Amino acid sequence: MKTGIMGGTFDPIHIGHLMAAEAARDACGLEEVWFMPSHTPPHKQQAGVTGEMRLDMTEKAISSNPHFRLLDVEVKRQGVSYTVDTIRDLKKEWPEHDFHFIIGADMVNYLPKWNRIQELADMLSFIGLNRPGSPLDTEQLPDFLKRRVHIVDMPMLDISSSDIRHKAENGESIRYMVPDPVYEYISRSGIYGVQSGTAD
Repeated sequence: MKTGIMGGTFDPIHIGHLMAAEAARDACGLEEVWFMPSHTPPHKQQAGVTGEMRLDMTEKAISSNPHFRLLDVEVKRQGVSYTVDTIRDLKKEWPEHDFHFIIGADMVNYLPKWNRIQELADMLSFIGLNRPGSPLDTEQLPDFLKRRVHIVDMPMLDISSSDIRHKAENGESIRYMVPDPVYEYISRSGIYGVQSGTAD
């Protein structure tokens, strides 16, 4: 089974994440995309809300798409999440799956710095999401990575989890930046500085 994996903090998950996953699924013929919230990603600070909350939001966000699935392994494992360790475990558990790791344009040229990247590249391919106006130059990558990175174009959407958190903390509307079930969850939970019942 050709399976995409979309990792991230998802703090919170937003419509850009969903559009990226669907673009990758459509362009690369993926049968499923697994959303994998990280516990503590190596290149970011600790998430603003708990892992369980991020799992809940992600599950709500993807529930309407039969091709999307939630993967909770990194949150349950805790500690710093290195993709190479996770993928090794996944391949042991699901040897029939052909895994493709979905990453944003900003991460493609950073790939050579990933932990044990050659070992990781031997286990899967990467799908790099190319945004309009920001062409990716894979020629700068080492040869072993050039063969493992597939570039997919996606619509321009300037949205980020940090922008959403900033807006929420400042009392600005975040409606339509996140899927409706996530919006309702944030409003009901009062996270990100939102007063319970008022996410806009």
